[in-house]
Amino acid sequence: MKVGILGAGQLGRMLAQAGTSLGHHFRFLDPATEISAAGLGEHHCAAFEDVDALAQFADGLDVVTYEFENVPVESARWLAERLPVHPNPEALRVAQDRLFEKTAFNDHQIPTADFAAVYYRDEFDAAVARMGLPVVIKTRRFGYDGKGQRVARTSAEKDAAWKDLRGVPLFVEKFVPFQRELSIIAARSGNGAFVAWPLVENHHRTGILRLSLAPAEAVAATLQQAAESCARRWMEAVGYVGVLAIEFFEVNGELVANEMAPRVHNSGHWTMDSQGASQFANHVRAITDASLERTDGPGATAMINLIGDLPCAGAFAAAEAVGGRVHLYGKSPRAGRKIGHSNVGADDFPALMSKLKALAPKLAISELTEVLETRGVR
Repeated sequence: MKVGILGAGQLGRMLAQAGTSLGHHFRFLDPATEISAAGLGEHHCAAFEDVDALAQFADGLDVVTYEFENVPVESARWLAERLPVHPNPEALRVAQDRLFEKTAFNDHQIPTADFAAVYYRDEFDAAVARMGLPVVIKTRRFGYDGKGQRVARTSAEKDAAWKDLRGVPLFVEKFVPFQRELSIIAARSGNGAFVAWPLVENHHRTGILRLSLAPAEAVAATLQQAAESCARRWMEAVGYVGVLAIEFFEVNGELVANEMAPRVHNSGHWTMDSQGASQFANHVRAITDASLERTDGPGATAMINLIGDLPCAGAFAAAEAVGGRVHLYGKSPRAGRKIGHSNVGADDFPALMSKLKALAPKLAISELTEVLETRGVR
């Protein structure tokens, strides 16, 4: 089949890599002249809002998907009137706005922290007073990797956040004192078939994912079932086709939903080197009406994001020395930029921790060191 992807960054690159091995061909629409997915399909360099470009992009395609959630909904709707678009524009619309997202969670019995949408200062002050400090203040739209949000623990921080973020619709949320961050990656096909990968434990710094451990250690079966149930309910409600990620906070053995992504997700990159299907392959299978493949598999995996100027020959050699695989995105190093990731696998968690201990000094990632210390690995 001929598959169109809105966006040609690293997620589009990995979707095309997986899909090409399944016999599909790809076309990308992306306004950037330099793209991560270069060489993996046709590149139509144009704005997502350009109707003429959309028409040329759509010509001859069998299905369209997207690699990030800030694609204009109007463009997705325009395409959906002419050919299948998965996930559908409604899922995209909801995921683009934190108010719509959290309201949808509540509507489908997915637990969240207390929240309120605000625009004016009096609304803002009233919401914070009702919830009590600390709170998290976010822009309703265009927030990812920690952008557009502040944590306010004091009145001074609250006032500073208002000054920095005001002028656009805001979202105030009660701060969740979580034990750890978890995410579920799930896939659903057009015939309703559903699969999910094990819950993943995630570690962030400045809002950017640095490290994922899969499967998350010491997860009760009831917690896995609850996460899968949340994903399934939402996907069935909107007729979702493709891969979905939902990020949760674990709070005293319960899940509180933080946000979702209607696409393949960074915390699912470990699946590229697992014994089950990768999230990228199952996404392509779902949108092309093929059967989904199993997501289970023995062992444990660490996914380490390579960010900014961190990667170097020594780091690559160190990862490979412990049996890890390095995946680069064809992007030049830049501060805060994800330019690749490494997956390190082992038969079990103790063996994985031993490999990470050997790797940690080479990468100098504080989250990796903290994980080892928390688990008593010296």
